Amino acid sequence: MSSKAQLKVGDPIPSFELFDQQGNTFKSADHIGTPLVIFFYPKDHTPGCTAQACSFRDHESEFADAGALVVGVNSGSVDQHSGFSEKYNLNFPVLSDPDHSVRKSFGSPGLLFTQVADRVTYVTDKDHNVAYIFKSLLLATSHVSESLNFIKSLK
Repeated sequence: MSSKAQLKVGDPIPSFELFDQQGNTFKSADHIGTPLVIFFYPKDHTPGCTAQACSFRDHESEFADAGALVVGVNSGSVDQHSGFSEKYNLNFPVLSDPDHSVRKSFGSPGLLFTQVADRVTYVTDKDHNVAYIFKSLLLATSHVSESLNFIKSLK
């Protein structure tokens, strides 16, 4: 099975619907007009992913002030995301993509034979075209500074 080519700057993101950590449906189309900062990450409760999610949490108001919505995505269940969000007081949607369909629709590579999300962040413009991509597995918290600096540069 061939995977979709990875999205590039200028490409529209695929429209998607996933459940958030509270079991509510998150529809990307409901947020047209708002830039999105979508970060795919490997796993809840691991050191790098926790640091990344908490860093997005700590800077969420800066993203909001710049008019952007932060969204985390991985294959964890709604229940797993609920516990992760509660433990770390996450203040943005954390979406469950159990079959990796959304990650794969972005053409985002996976680890372990694509069974685990790689760490990649997509920043969109208000029309949901990719404006910036940052990929780094090891520099988890850099995703926040990289995407925040980019969002602020748009203002």
